[in-house]
Amino acid sequence: MSEEVLVYEKVGKTAVITLNRPKYKNALDDSLRAAMPAAIRAARQDASVASVVLTGAGDSFCSGAQLASSGEGIEKPFAVRDLLLDAHRWFAELADLEKPVISAVDGFAVGAGFSLALAADFVIASERATFAASFARVGFVPDLSLLHVLPRLVGMARAKEIAFSARDIAADEALQMGLVQAVVPPDRLRVTALAFARRFDDAPTHVLGLAKNILNRSFETDRHGLAQWEAALQGILAGSSYHANALERFLSREVPLYGGAPRFDAASGQ
Repeated sequence: MSEEVLVYEKVGKTAVITLNRPKYKNALDDSLRAAMPAAIRAARQDASVASVVLTGAGDSFCSGAQLASSGEGIEKPFAVRDLLLDAHRWFAELADLEKPVISAVDGFAVGAGFSLALAADFVIASERATFAASFARVGFVPDLSLLHVLPRLVGMARAKEIAFSARDIAADEALQMGLVQAVVPPDRLRVTALAFARRFDDAPTHVLGLAKNILNRSFETDRHGLAQWEAALQGILAGSSYHANALERFLSREVPLYGGAPRFDAASGQ
């Protein structure tokens, strides 16, 4: 992966993926899109990684796709389609990563940058964060799964208002909507996101991952289908060494392997 456009680092048990094009507000260009799959794969394959923080360098998270000169001709519709479908491959890997993912958003998270922020399970925003489904401003519909994710977070009517208006959403309004979990001063953003991530350091990563896998499909799966998933996974997990160890500790009244993540105080960011 290219450290020029993307930085991958480990802080304790958390992988931090930083979009590193601050001069361009971390806009998604070809080089950044090409670097993303390797970073996501590294976080997925490293068993010592319990969580992921996704953030941007400088004063913005991501200002969306870098819009090139439009050009003309019959090739353009297919080129745009292929570009987006290619992006969906690594985007799906990020959204379905079976580890908790936290977006740390400072400044702009607009267009595809808004979609990218919401690929995470949780969003921590700075006080100067701005979100916008700005696609209509350039004659596009929302993409990178925003049409799927947004109504599930804020409801259909509010999702339509956000998409149709293409307006800016300040951090405080995003908090009220439930788009973000906390709003903190910019100089506290990274430390707060890492503190949020550390809550899962001692969690059974494979258990959280399986729960996330089902939850990500819960709106499209009926109750009976979910019951089958639950039963099958509980049967598998019942045979795991982690469950055996945890059960033995529970019956012996020993300190549990994982006592549950402590409550996160959105007001203090801790």
